[in-house]
Amino acid sequence: MSTVNGAVTRLRTSTVLRSGWLRIVGTALLTLIGVSIAVFVMLRAIPGDQITAGLGTEAAALTPAQRAALESYYGIDKPLVVQYFSWLGNLLTGNLGYSSRNQAGVLDLTLRALPVTFELAVLAMLLAVVIGVPLGMLSASRPNSPRDAVGQAVGLAGLSVPAFLLGTTLLTVLAAWFGFNPNGRTFAGLFSDPLVNLQQMIVPAFVLGFGIAAPIMRTTRTAVLEVRSQDFIRTARAKGVPPRRLQTRHVLRNALVPIVTMGGLQFGYLLGGAVVVEQIFSIPGIGRQVLLGIQQKEYALVQSTVLVIALAFVVVNLLTDLLYRVIDPRVAAR
Repeated sequence: MSTVNGAVTRLRTSTVLRSGWLRIVGTALLTLIGVSIAVFVMLRAIPGDQITAGLGTEAAALTPAQRAALESYYGIDKPLVVQYFSWLGNLLTGNLGYSSRNQAGVLDLTLRALPVTFELAVLAMLLAVVIGVPLGMLSASRPNSPRDAVGQAVGLAGLSVPAFLLGTTLLTVLAAWFGFNPNGRTFAGLFSDPLVNLQQMIVPAFVLGFGIAAPIMRTTRTAVLEVRSQDFIRTARAKGVPPRRLQTRHVLRNALVPIVTMGGLQFGYLLGGAVVVEQIFSIPGIGRQVLLGIQQKEYALVQSTVLVIALAFVVVNLLTDLLYRVIDPRVAAR
């Protein structure tokens, strides 16, 4: 009888897991479709097109026949619905489009730019965790104390200071006072010249990481305070568990789920939200690729790149969900 009950329980658990993953995948697909429609419509709402972006004021001198030929070349002579489904059909076959300004396929451009942004996001997230988690734990160790006030002030500064202002200030100070200018040489890839690459990436990573450290610090502080108020922490303290072990093995471990969730959301944001920092520091990442594509009215480039960013964001969220299910088995049991 127990064997039958165990088999039924496993079957029910398997069914629940499958339905859960189907729901997650379905939501992800709907999100991507919504993003594709939104970016398609918003791009067409911006005044101008690829012709005016490429020719500037000379576009006014085009004859109707010449404009019609160029519209046919760029594929913007068809109705918007036809343009959308044509682009979507190409995406399903792996064709992300072609950038006439760069004379290269969008897929090739994205494969070159995405690893750069990913590296920048990883460095920024590492710095954010190194700054935010210890600062949050330090603030939570003595609430409403001077150290808590310092932590809160740093967090407020991270939320208040815009990335473009901090990046421009650091770039100016480093160049004027120390003779160090990360933009002073051609960008070096991670594998072509790791030392130069690190010199060029560490400052923009700090600019992004400082802003991300603020919500991580606040989340850590709140989660640690909540865990410290629970009965098992008081029991462990009464049993004489050393303070350092109590903080790392009991408090921090049980506070990891909200910290990991916040970190995953911020990392997904970094993949598409680093455009300003990439522009300031001349980093050839995917955010800068989108910005230049918007300026040049490269519809295929912007649409496909934004969809890749959205896909990366969805994948990061799925991995985050898996990670905190591993950290806290109680989440998987729900």
